[in-house]
Amino acid sequence: MLIGGYLGLFVTSFLAATLLPAASELGLAALYASKEYKIIPLVIIASLGNTLGSISNWIIGRFLERFKDRKWFPASPAQLESAQIRYNKYGYWCLLLSWMPVIGDPITLIAGVLREPFWRFVLIVGFAKTMRYVIWAVIVTRTI
Repeated sequence: MLIGGYLGLFVTSFLAATLLPAASELGLAALYASKEYKIIPLVIIASLGNTLGSISNWIIGRFLERFKDRKWFPASPAQLESAQIRYNKYGYWCLLLSWMPVIGDPITLIAGVLREPFWRFVLIVGFAKTMRYVIWAVIVTRTI
């Protein structure tokens, strides 16, 4: 039962970091509320899954960019240029917003398209994702 819960949280956290909708915070809270799971391993597993999901966005963006001249490409040249201008305006620090719903996932994808150095991407996104779950864990442990 324990391994299944951890695996489920990892998968949900991974999916929550992609463009697919998933509620990993609720999964973490539910597992903790069951009294079978400790909060620190839950935070570590959720952070790892969520960060790896964002890395998959970066990889997709990094290799998707080569197809930008194709008709099926999801963004027009003007949209790509606009995204690049905005990303360059705020710099890599905008990756601190990668934890946010709706805007976080596209930011990580754009970082790959714009060739943000992988090491810096992982450090900033990993920090942002982990802090999100740490804050959530504090809320959960004080209310459950």
